[in-house]
Amino acid sequence: MAVTAPPQPPTPYAPGRGLTRRVPRRTNRLDRSGPFVYAVLAAVTAASVFPLYWTFVVASHDDNSVLAGATPPLVPGGYLFENIGRVFELSAFWQALGNSLIVAGTTAVSNVLLSSLAGFAFAKLRFPGRNTLLVVVVVTVMVPTQLGIIPLYMLVTDMGLYGRLAALIVPALVSAIGVFWMRQAIEENIPNELVEAARMDGAGLLRTYWHVVVPGVRTTATVLGMFTFMFAWNDYFWPLIALPPENGTVQIALNQLAAGYYTDYTLMLAGVVVSVLPVLVVFTLLARRIVSGVMAGAVKG
Repeated sequence: MAVTAPPQPPTPYAPGRGLTRRVPRRTNRLDRSGPFVYAVLAAVTAASVFPLYWTFVVASHDDNSVLAGATPPLVPGGYLFENIGRVFELSAFWQALGNSLIVAGTTAVSNVLLSSLAGFAFAKLRFPGRNTLLVVVVVTVMVPTQLGIIPLYMLVTDMGLYGRLAALIVPALVSAIGVFWMRQAIEENIPNELVEAARMDGAGLLRTYWHVVVPGVRTTATVLGMFTFMFAWNDYFWPLIALPPENGTVQIALNQLAAGYYTDYTLMLAGVVVSVLPVLVVFTLLARRIVSGVMAGAVKG
């Protein structure tokens, strides 16, 4: 009759025996958000939103209530639509809005298209002088814009573009920072093997760009387009030089509202509220892609 050995108790853990012990996972202190972190975030958010809220509050009051008391109003009033109506009555604000939309929209689309094409060439194509041209592009970013105003004005005048929206659009069709930004995005997000596979399948340069490169950098291109739209919309210096006041952009129209011996703050800030709305609409529509594009590459792994 066979004798069976009694069951052995489990071997206790000992270092060096090849057995592993489950170690409890330590939580990073940054992952445990306490009330202090939320309080700081709330304070930063309030400080960021307050200027926009204050603009809306002043625009919704009449000028007497804003300047009468020692304590400025903090609650919206009932004159917002009346003040907005005065903005369109006293200035050519509709034309200014249209001009800004044309300039900002055209330059945003052209910068995304041309910068991504140039970035694709610098990142994935091999041609003589590629590195030298890239250095020249990067160096132009360091040149202050004010140094080129006089030559740009002379060039625009010689081309017959002075006083037309083309004087704002043509010089801003592509930017050096956009080319460099898209070049970096394409270099990091598009593998060389993917481009070579598309070329081996018979795809030309433009087809490879449209079907391989564009889908891979769509988020970065959206961020570039939004920033370009915002910069063109807020530009004041060059439109003041290149356009007459009667055919200006939104910023020129706002400057006209603030001109004169007496500044009507409710009128001026009502115009600011109207001018901010298109930017807020564009940002709201593209918010998800913009945030993901700004945060891309911040955290790896």
